[in-house]
Amino acid sequence: MARGGTTSYALRRMRANRKADAEHWNERRRACAHALLNRHWITKEEDPDLFYAIRDQYTELRDWFAEFTGFLLVLTRTMAKLDKAPVIAAPWMGFPEFRESRDYALFTYSLWFLESKTELDQFVLTDIVEQVSEQLGASGLMMDWENYQHRLSMVRALKKLRQLGVLRHIDGEETDWAHDNRTKNVLYECSPSARFVLRHFPKELKAYDSLDDFNEQIVYPETMDGDLRKRRHRIYRRLLLEPAVSDQEWSPDELYYVQTQRRTLMDQMQFMFGLEGSRYREGLFFFHPELSGDCSLFPTAAGVSDLVLLFAGELRRRLGSRDWYVTEQGTVELTRTDVEGLLFQLKQKYEEYWSKEHRGLSLGELAEVLTAHMTEWSLGKWVEGESGERFVVSAVVSRWTADYSWDEGEEGTA
Repeated sequence: MARGGTTSYALRRMRANRKADAEHWNERRRACAHALLNRHWITKEEDPDLFYAIRDQYTELRDWFAEFTGFLLVLTRTMAKLDKAPVIAAPWMGFPEFRESRDYALFTYSLWFLESKTELDQFVLTDIVEQVSEQLGASGLMMDWENYQHRLSMVRALKKLRQLGVLRHIDGEETDWAHDNRTKNVLYECSPSARFVLRHFPKELKAYDSLDDFNEQIVYPETMDGDLRKRRHRIYRRLLLEPAVSDQEWSPDELYYVQTQRRTLMDQMQFMFGLEGSRYREGLFFFHPELSGDCSLFPTAAGVSDLVLLFAGELRRRLGSRDWYVTEQGTVELTRTDVEGLLFQLKQKYEEYWSKEHRGLSLGELAEVLTAHMTEWSLGKWVEGESGERFVVSAVVSRWTADYSWDEGEEGTA
């Protein structure tokens, strides 16, 4: 009896240890997948633990992303990068520091300059300016470096490269050069990340006929299997890179896949990312069960997210008392006056709990801030119709509401 009891206890302990090890391995894999999806790259120098975790699970991560998204996982001796691109580009996917299209052009041309450099090569800012100017001139484009705004564009591009770790700063400051480009300079060093900023393209750039063609990650054969892979990749890419995708945003073939493969989609997103999927009348949506250091989640920490939740609750409460109605897709169309009217009601009730910034905005300015935030998160968008401009509130918003609450005996806090 004693030996049997001891054996039974040992078996239970072994099973518990195996289960704990498996769950630990799953958590590590999900942490790696989130980091690869949400970061530009992971370097051994800056995050060695995560880098080695990705290296340990490289085969499984590589195969999953290749099978379901078409993304290429690049692993070198110093860094890991998931080569990814959205199916549909959105303004919020850009660099928030950039203000002009010229900033992106100079960012790209600076990367072209770095292609000729090897690791630890040193050079100065004016070297970049000179060679970029020559390359632009050969294409019939000109930069006026006497123009302060043009110099500021170069400063923003170079600072972004520094932030990404592509340029290593040795001496000098870009802002000093912007104010005095004749006597000031900046010394840089090239990092090994420079060659991995731009994503891999499956074809020569001259082979593309339109900007939309650049969205494809791989070349698909013109067969039934190729069409199926392309559809699957596009669906997973949109679900992973966009905040929410409702049924009306899918093509008929994609919607059929989403509806018939719903269980597989939910299982795979749970397996690799820990995301929980729910099917609503309006579409299949995914949620993260807890806060994550790598994901950008809604609601954000910004006060405007709280305002969106308040707006959602107020809209639901007032639907029956106005001419507003819910469409078959679950959306609600509002005029600019409607949006400002709802915000007026919220301001009357809750203004004392808002930030100083939001309290100081006019209703028109507040409406711009609110709708811009909702547009970034695919919770609404402005459309031009026969009766004028209207803000279409996504069906996703109907799943949320919010209010201010406080413990008994306390005065209200936001």
